[in-house]
Amino acid sequence: MKSWIYPLMVVFAASSYGTLSTMVKLAIGDGYTASEAVASQYIVGFLLALIIYLVTQRKLPRLYGGGKIIILAGIFTGLTGIVYGQALIYLPASLAVVMLFQFTWIGTLIDCIIRRRLPTRPEVISLIILFIGTILAAGVLDVDLTGIDWRGWMYGFAAAVSFSLNMNVNTKQVEGMNTTTRLLFVSFIAAVMIAIFQSPEIMWNGKLFTESLLFYGLALGLLGIIVPIYLFVIAVPKVGGAVSSILSAMELPVAVIVSVLVLSEALSWLQVLGIIVILVGMCIPALAGIRRNKKRQTAS
Repeated sequence: MKSWIYPLMVVFAASSYGTLSTMVKLAIGDGYTASEAVASQYIVGFLLALIIYLVTQRKLPRLYGGGKIIILAGIFTGLTGIVYGQALIYLPASLAVVMLFQFTWIGTLIDCIIRRRLPTRPEVISLIILFIGTILAAGVLDVDLTGIDWRGWMYGFAAAVSFSLNMNVNTKQVEGMNTTTRLLFVSFIAAVMIAIFQSPEIMWNGKLFTESLLFYGLALGLLGIIVPIYLFVIAVPKVGGAVSSILSAMELPVAVIVSVLVLSEALSWLQVLGIIVILVGMCIPALAGIRRNKKRQTAS
């Protein structure tokens, strides 16, 4: 597989995450709570992963020697959903997005600590540009920050840390375990966590199987569990945790664009400028990588 495919997979996975906030808002508009929508995402996501596994593998799943990695991936996947949902209770949606997007620099920092290295110049430049673009694209310049509950800041930052840890766990490959098996275990652990801490009652009160909530569960499960986990597991080990964190910034422009198209939310020129700035910031590490590869080829 060509090397440019892997960064594209990370961008596509992050883009699928960008559709989730709009779908949750649609579910709330239909009379469901955010907790019920999130719970349906993880429960139905696991059921979809189970169906995919049964159809393609037709054997009992085994953890092999990578149990710790899989358990951590599942925990961080579920934890991100839990704490981000809590952040939305105390923060305006735009500010919650900005807090979540701190994963760009947190992920790079974790990668540097793990690999015992300093961030490269392209990474630093990219992170600065991404931060500026995030502030503009999220539209938080007009948000009144006075009086915001400290728990909102805490949960928002916790979501960013959890997502960053999940991204770095995904850099670890498990010997002898294919992507479909890993998806099954990760989605199962995440679903158990979400079911316990969100709205487990939808599994036995029949609400999950109502036509509209099941529809949201299928859409959220597919775009919030199946697609991103599958693509991240394949691509992040090839791209690296730091660059993957930067490329995942694509989630915000997609979230803004989808909300405008589906929910008819207003889009200011500052937000358009922010989206453009984010796209520029994402391209810097990729261009730096291409330049390094050309130099290596010329030297050899």
